[in-house]
Amino acid sequence: MMIARTLIAGGGPARWVAGLIAAGLALGLSLPTTVLATEERDSITIGYVNPGRVSDEAPQADAARERLQEEFAPRDEAIVEMQDELRRLEDRLAEQRLTLDQDIQQELQREIVTRRRQIQRQQDAFREDFNMRRNESLGQLQRRILRTVEEFAEENNFDLVVSDGVVFASDAINITDRIIERLRLQYEQQQDNGG
Repeated sequence: MMIARTLIAGGGPARWVAGLIAAGLALGLSLPTTVLATEERDSITIGYVNPGRVSDEAPQADAARERLQEEFAPRDEAIVEMQDELRRLEDRLAEQRLTLDQDIQQELQREIVTRRRQIQRQQDAFREDFNMRRNESLGQLQRRILRTVEEFAEENNFDLVVSDGVVFASDAINITDRIIERLRLQYEQQQDNGG
């Protein structure tokens, strides 16, 4: 530890070297337990899954997006129609401002303000409902993916499967394609069974 203190006191690159020494000491202290754990078994099987890719490429994700689109399309179209009506009123007011009676202008302006508020309320409710349903669908998809990964890992005797926070995973341990394929097969079976 005397070396580490001396190097840290020097600052700059010395701090970096001290960090390496400290990390090396910590690694050296933990190596015997790691070796003992691996001596009990011949090998440890580790897999990696890219959750973003699975969520993007799984057919269940596309189906969920389509269901949301179908569910919310009528409300979206109604809001667009309300916006078109508002634009027509605004255009009428702009075109006829000089020829309209003052009372009619004020009435049109009030109508425009009222419709803007209605549209805003409809948009807010739409956005809130859509986000809630999207989060529900995403949660269901994530649970399905997790179950599929767990089943795959158990069937193939994986000791560890990691996902988020991985900086690099070689193709040798990347099981993402196999998980996507399994989800694809599950989806096809579900479709064949009428679900």
